Amino acid sequence: MKLQQLIYIREVARRGLNVSAAADALHTAQPGVSSQIRLLEDELNVQIFERNGKRLVGVTEPGRQILEIVERVLQEVDNIKKVSGEFSDEASGRLVIATTHTQARYALPPVVTVFKQKYPDVRLELQQGSPSHAAELAAKGVVDIAIATEAISDYPDLVMLPCYEWNRCVVCPPGHPLLDEQPLSLEALVRYPIITYDFAMTGRSKINKAFEAAGLEPNVVLTAIDSDVIKTYVELGLGVGVLAKMAYDQERDINLRSVDASHLFESSTTRIGIRKGAFLRKYVYEFIELFAPHLTKSAIEEAMAGRGGHGVAAEEQ
Repeated sequence: MKLQQLIYIREVARRGLNVSAAADALHTAQPGVSSQIRLLEDELNVQIFERNGKRLVGVTEPGRQILEIVERVLQEVDNIKKVSGEFSDEASGRLVIATTHTQARYALPPVVTVFKQKYPDVRLELQQGSPSHAAELAAKGVVDIAIATEAISDYPDLVMLPCYEWNRCVVCPPGHPLLDEQPLSLEALVRYPIITYDFAMTGRSKINKAFEAAGLEPNVVLTAIDSDVIKTYVELGLGVGVLAKMAYDQERDINLRSVDASHLFESSTTRIGIRKGAFLRKYVYEFIELFAPHLTKSAIEEAMAGRGGHGVAAEEQ
């Protein structure tokens, strides 16, 4: 049994049983991947993948159990590499973060700026997507940490660390009637077309919940995963926007006005998700503490050991 064979079967499973895609991701040739998988199956005397001719069409029951073990084995292999890197060169390496557009665009820039000044030799990668996508990447070990809201609490393979609470505002063009509503009410908001986040995105469930509790049906005419897209269509006059308060910048958004809506909706909690059992290098701890100063190394280690960080997810349900 070779380590490379384990890497091959994990990548094939991750790529939806597409051997060509797995080979491309691993920068190798498809026949070599297929051959090594066959050799591993022959050695183990079990079939890991179900086949229809030459095509992989499913994972067998023993294959599912093997893949679960392989995930753990390869995570420990990755941890060994990180331990080695920590002691050979603690100021260089790679930090991969999965997050949403709102976090990447509005919450992370000052943190990244300070971090890069301290660790210029650490290659920082931001992968943007929905909260569930970010959490999934962290749970699989594809990224080091996930930063998102709501959906991140649904993954049992992650340790969830609460960072900060935030709420929403309503943005509209200058002179819009909503600007005269003091205080803003859901009854007033529901009279206008609404542009807000896609169902999979940041805090959308809290928006839906507020309208449902009031017995109101909002006229959501357009949804997006990107706060800047929402603001663009508000500027075009297609509706009023409901978005995270952090996404409105008075100096930049000169064609828009903002009305506080934090009294209308429950607050949301942004969290960092870390895969259980992951080894974190020193600069990862420092990045997290820059983002959320209360998350010191000792607090993170307690949460990772199961002595802290739990019960946080229940807060938001």
